Amino acid sequence: MATSRTRTRPPLAGALVYLESRKNLAGSACGLLGLALTFTGLAGPYWPFVVAGLYGAGALIAPPERSEAPCFPDPAEQLDALRADFATLRAYLETVELPPAAAGRTTELTNVLEALLDPGWAGGGLADDPEGMHTLARAIRQDIPESVDTYVRTRWWTRITPGTEPPERHLERQLDLLHREAEKLAAALHETEVRRQHTHTNYLQGRVSDGP
Repeated sequence: MATSRTRTRPPLAGALVYLESRKNLAGSACGLLGLALTFTGLAGPYWPFVVAGLYGAGALIAPPERSEAPCFPDPAEQLDALRADFATLRAYLETVELPPAAAGRTTELTNVLEALLDPGWAGGGLADDPEGMHTLARAIRQDIPESVDTYVRTRWWTRITPGTEPPERHLERQLDLLHREAEKLAAALHETEVRRQHTHTNYLQGRVSDGP
């Protein structure tokens, strides 16, 4: 029998949240005003309705509750997590037997990725490039593991169905494409650093030219 996994908030917890809400605080303040009118005799015999009405009015005019904005990991934390995933990927690749050509391409690719993740060099520029970080994360967490795992599974079937295209050819093409993508990312990060250097040079030249 299927069961629902929807979690409902306990009634007591919901009541406590409302007690601390702006609507209840504003309504209570207006309700106290109604009690003050009752004690002074201004509310008359209808004081329960006056108190309830003022409480409701205060709850209605109170500003709505503001939800807290979600807190996501900063770029430095994302890079640390990506480096940990890259270490996991390299450990996995060491357990897989690849043909020489594919193994060489894998080494070239992982060397570029390692350089991109180096905390002392390209890592700083990568943290300022969300698209680049997404590209790198996709390669490490999805593309490379899927390429290698698909090769391993296809190779097993090729043994019992000879005559088909060798799966290592597809693997080599995939690794070549991923290597080109990683080099393109590295070139873009390098270009960013070059522009930053030129900008700083122009700033210094302008500061000296405008000086006394």
